[in-house]
Amino acid sequence: MKLVLASGNPGKLVEFRRLLTPLGLDVIAQAELGVAAAAEPHATFVENALAKARHACAATGLPALADDSGICVEALGGAPGVRSARFAADRGIAANDRCIVADDRTGGADDHGCDADLRNNAALIAALAGCADRRAHYCCVLVLLRHAADPEPIIAEGTWHGRIVDVPRGARGFGYDPHFEDPETGLTGAELPLERKNELSHRGKAMRALIVRLQREWGHRAAGVAGAVRDADTLRAR
Repeated sequence: MKLVLASGNPGKLVEFRRLLTPLGLDVIAQAELGVAAAAEPHATFVENALAKARHACAATGLPALADDSGICVEALGGAPGVRSARFAADRGIAANDRCIVADDRTGGADDHGCDADLRNNAALIAALAGCADRRAHYCCVLVLLRHAADPEPIIAEGTWHGRIVDVPRGARGFGYDPHFEDPETGLTGAELPLERKNELSHRGKAMRALIVRLQREWGHRAAGVAGAVRDADTLRAR
């Protein structure tokens, strides 16, 4: 069965193909079918993921899988949330602005125009200045639709709870990972080895939940699902 991935991220395509092919699903990127990215105007992860999946279904006539994810900080009322990738821009920090971000991976600071991750991290730390409550969690929502008017989408969610630290640590990961500390290990998302991170991460949990739902609701082979669930433990977060 062909399944459209409603994402332009090549890394996600590789990983979803690896995990879903054993279930008899042939995953195709929406761009390969000439489908542009959908708008993401909604206030919740599930609404944005539904919009992206429905857009891909309507454009191709095929089942579609979409995800939406971000980080939610308690002291900020759940922000950045669905605006995680655009948090700095929302706060008026433009791409050509100079910013200084301490970074133990380089041994100093970047004051030459930060990339999006550095700008977003700088904006988050500034927003939490003087705040004692550093609780935060990552959230990932996966939505699979059989067709654009599917009244029963398969929805899988995963969360990863931790806290925000001021000083970034670690050379792995991306996004807010250098500032997101996992309470179980005491390591940031950027310090964790990949396999361990994916056991803990929001996206790994969501993917494992999706695979179980596919087995139960679409009746795929139990052996294939069991292998895919094991593989999901090494899902590369993107």
